[in-house]
Amino acid sequence: MANPDQLRLSREAITFIREFAREDKPIAAICHGPWTLIDADIAKGKRMTSWPSLQVDLCNAGADWTDEQVVVDGKLVTSRKPDDLPAFNQAILRELTGGGAQAARA
Repeated sequence: MANPDQLRLSREAITFIREFAREDKPIAAICHGPWTLIDADIAKGKRMTSWPSLQVDLCNAGADWTDEQVVVDGKLVTSRKPDDLPAFNQAILRELTGGGAQAARA
């Protein structure tokens, strides 16, 4: 939890994330990582998941929060916790190898 909290305070980190979103590059966040997406102004209108305690923060930022192992919304991949790492890693791999859209249709 400390690392995402520190990243939220880093202008450089938030700018980096915001630019990735602007350029439609893949972004992945797990546990408390989605906090940074709020500060980068990219949570609004996105379907996401996270550690449960972030639910209210993400909803207040305009996200559609759900309690699922992994959620893919466009190029954004989010997950809840370390137990979800296998599914999270598979979703990231599909996104990075171009299988994201194809897998979503399957």
